[in-house]
Amino acid sequence: MFPRDLISGFFFLSEIFIGFLGNSMLFILYMYTFLLQPRLKKPIDMIFTHLTLVNVLSVVFRLIPDVMASFAVKLLFHDVGCKAVLYAYSVTRGLSICTTSLLSAFQAITVSSNHSKWAWLKSKLESCIFPSLLLIWVINTFLYIPMVGNVEGQINFTVVGSRDSQTYCRSNQVRHHTTLSLATALTIRDILFVFLMMGTSLYMVTLLFRHNRRTRHVHSSRVSSQASSEKKATHSILLLVGFFMFFYFSNTFVTFYSFHRPKNSLVLDLISGALSSGYPIICPYVMMNNRRIISTFISSFSNFECTFSTKGCHG
Repeated sequence: MFPRDLISGFFFLSEIFIGFLGNSMLFILYMYTFLLQPRLKKPIDMIFTHLTLVNVLSVVFRLIPDVMASFAVKLLFHDVGCKAVLYAYSVTRGLSICTTSLLSAFQAITVSSNHSKWAWLKSKLESCIFPSLLLIWVINTFLYIPMVGNVEGQINFTVVGSRDSQTYCRSNQVRHHTTLSLATALTIRDILFVFLMMGTSLYMVTLLFRHNRRTRHVHSSRVSSQASSEKKATHSILLLVGFFMFFYFSNTFVTFYSFHRPKNSLVLDLISGALSSGYPIICPYVMMNNRRIISTFISSFSNFECTFSTKGCHG
């Protein structure tokens, strides 16, 4: 085992810990709200919950095989194991892209004015969330099926630093036509959802700018309290979209650069690993910026303690 492998291994382990901790904690908080505080949940919380679950799976399937390879653990991934892990990571990564795009679109409709052309969708938003999530699951599940026949396992392969960062799989060079068709389909999906994300985000920025300009000289606490919650949620979603764009385009650039580089590089491997898993890792901490669900949980937990306290809250 070389020092570079240890560096890579501990780096990937730290990413897993940070990403798994943040997403799991946020998922538990949302489940607490759904099950024990249903009156406090909002329709868009279902999309947030779905995003945290997808992020956990994405971090696990993306980084654990790299950690095993870094510490020279024998990767007994035959064809079935190789295809299952790579397929699961690819699907969850695609779901992360689509869910973030849906999140941005739904919030844009939520904060739009009642006189906008999207106003008629406001009353139907809640009923559209589950079908929309189901649709992106169907799209990504079927989209990656051709990939299953394009890869094969590398038996007992323990070397880290593969170009595609999947050290347990290698591409089957025979099916060029299938690979080209898959790449085209993935490109179309990314373009559609990324442009939807960018368009709705710009729309929300415009709405926030107009709202701030109108209320600059208004000091009504009533108006402020009504707009505060949605404004904070919108800021969090815009921040999420900003991080997504950064990691997505940076990872795309590094990937293309590494394919044209004659030799592997430890620095490039670490950068590629950080960028490809960066969004699902940082995502929960950006979502916690809203603090609504955390404050709700703390308040409810305090009430729970008061209920079972021997002296009671009012002693």
